[in-house]
Order: sequence, then structure tokens, then C-alpha cells
Amino acid sequence: MMKKYILILIILGVTFSNSFAQEEEADPVYAFNSGILIDAQTSYIPDARTLEFVIQHKFGTLENGKSDLWGIYAPGSNVRLALNYVPVKNLQIGAGITKKFMYSDFNAKYKILQQKTSGMPVSLTVFGNIAIDGRNKSAFGTGNTVESKGKPAQYQFGFTDRLSYFSQAMVTRNFGDVLSLQAGASFTHYNTVEWDYDHDVIGLHFSGKIKFSPQGSFIFNYDNPLKIKDITEQYTWDTHAKENLAVGVEFFTFTHAFQIYVGTAQGILPQDAMMYNQKDWTNKGLAFGFTITRIWMF
Repeated sequence: MMKKYILILIILGVTFSNSFAQEEEADPVYAFNSGILIDAQTSYIPDARTLEFVIQHKFGTLENGKSDLWGIYAPGSNVRLALNYVPVKNLQIGAGITKKFMYSDFNAKYKILQQKTSGMPVSLTVFGNIAIDGRNKSAFGTGNTVESKGKPAQYQFGFTDRLSYFSQAMVTRNFGDVLSLQAGASFTHYNTVEWDYDHDVIGLHFSGKIKFSPQGSFIFNYDNPLKIKDITEQYTWDTHAKENLAVGVEFFTFTHAFQIYVGTAQGILPQDAMMYNQKDWTNKGLAFGFTITRIWMF
């Protein structure tokens, strides 16, 4: 009888050791080489104790053609500078400043699941930020007065009226050496908006890249702020944000990523694009932009 128990224990031990060995052999699979794709977040988080510097810039629109060098000299440019840090594995925290609305943003990203060569087919990541609108309070109305349904109404303006929020869940999959895709859903909230805007927006997001060389890829990003009657505060969709579409190319090294693209949204922060984008895929709505990331490991 004792021999049977010993034999069973040996079989179980061999089985579990093989399963653990298989798990150890499963390597992580990374779909993207940068945490930002155009102006969207990705599932990528660098190694622990990594510092990242981010530059995001958008020029003016292409509508005037060569007279202002297709938007490079045009008014309406936007820029964001940011720093991100990874204190522990799979957790990134960061902060940035943006020209439009003088935003200051604070964000965090956490990877829940990592795609592997076996056992886990996708990566699951969550991202959230809070942004502070830094403009003079007169931008929110005249003094302590804001417009309510088109009529002046007394309102005591406070710090919390400057705040907006964005949260997103992303599912990412790498399909081999060439194709990587990402889908996500988001929720945007502004504490204070004009009377003809909604406070809340739910959106869908799709991003991807197609590699054409070891260090180069075609990239795209699409954002769709959904029209949902159950949450809207308006009778019409006149001020509802338009879809954002951008396409470009990316070149990357071990510590750098450079992306140049053409797209529609003038805003850089995701909640701004989901709430205020009124540009579309026409000559008057398109603009060039670029994103640069640089990482240092400590």
C-alpha cells in the first residue's frame, strides 16, 4: 500500500514539475515598442525602475497648403511634455503638461495580464488619468457666472471645476512578427462643461501596427466617442465629438521611439479628444504630428 502512495506522489511530482517548467518556458510577447501609439495609450510598460520622457506635438491643419508649409507654420499647434516612471513591474505612473487648456495631468497604467508564447493569448491593461485645466477662471464663464441653458446663472467656481478624468481598459494581441492589434473601451468625465455639452462620454478605441522592417512599422489609431441616449444630457448631437482617425509610421530602437503621423484630433489628452474633437478626415481637419519617447533604465 505504501508503495502505491509513493508511486502516486512521484507521478504527481513529475506532472507538476513539467507544468511549472512549461510555464517557465512561456516567454512574454510584446505587441508594441512604446507606451504611446500616436496619441493613444498602449499595453506596453517598460521594465521596473525605468524613466521615460515623452514629447507629443501636433501642428496646425493642412487647409492652407504650402502657404504655411502644410500646417507647420499655422496657428493651432499643440504640444505635451511628460515624464513616466515604473516603480515596480507592470505599474507605471506619470505626469505631463499640455499647451491646450494649459492642462496638467497625472496618470497611472497597470498591466493585469501579459501575453505569452503559451497559456495567455492576450495582454490586458488599464489606464487612468486626472487632468487640471489651468486657464484663468474667466474661460469657464464671466467671473463667477456660467451659462446654464443659454441664460446667466450664479455659480461659485471652485478648483474641482477644473478637473477631468479618463479611464480605459485595453486588450492587446500580437499576431506574429508583423501584426499587432489593440481594442479598448473608455469613460471620460468633465466636472464642468458648457451647457450644450455632456459631462460623460463612453468611447471605443482601436489601434494597431504592421511591421515593414525590424525597426519600422505602419501605425494607426481610431477613437469613437459613442452616442448613447441613456447618458446624454442633450436633445441633439450638435456638439458631440467626432471620430478621431490617425495613420503614420514608427521607427524605434531599444531606448527610443519616433512616430510621425497625420490625424484629425487637435487635442492630445484622451479626454480632450473624446469631448471636444470637431475635426474630420478632410483637408481642413487633418494635421501632421509626431511623438518621441526616450527611456532610461536605473
